[in-house]
Amino acid sequence: MSSDDAMTENDQTGAPRLHDLTPDQRWSGSMLTIEDAAKRAAEYRQNGLRVVFTNGCFDLLHRGHVYYLREARALGDVLMVGLNSDAGVTRLKGPSRPVMKIGDRVAVLTALRTVDYVIVFDEPTAANLVAAIRPDVYVKGGDYRSERPPEARIVEQYGGEFHIASHVAGISTTQVIASMKP
Repeated sequence: MSSDDAMTENDQTGAPRLHDLTPDQRWSGSMLTIEDAAKRAAEYRQNGLRVVFTNGCFDLLHRGHVYYLREARALGDVLMVGLNSDAGVTRLKGPSRPVMKIGDRVAVLTALRTVDYVIVFDEPTAANLVAAIRPDVYVKGGDYRSERPPEARIVEQYGGEFHIASHVAGISTTQVIASMKP
């Protein structure tokens, strides 16, 4: 069976059988609605797989993002990524952002072998996604410096874990953008 066949062979819920695939066969993910993500996460947990969730803007993907996503993926079997909508990125980062529009950011993230699913959201936080998906682990990027996020409280209420990824110093999207200016 080719890796393409393995990725499309589904069970009754439509979820790929990740536990039947080698890491090389898990070469790319796909975009889901919040409802589909919740259904698939529940099925993975029923099959004994550990679901990890993280979220962010992922505008101009760089080395820090890659390390963060690798670390998140290493905490479980399935990595779901909540991706801020274009309007959400503008609210968080300002009127000149995002640099990469949502379609481009989804395409880049789903091409990474560490990412199984991407879910686009428009809310100020990913709390609704965490409540619906109920991941075993919720991961924040290492650059996170604010108070305890609402997602952490939600995941811990049902017995899940909150993890802050290691920070890669000296790299950020803001720094990349600034370095491109004359």
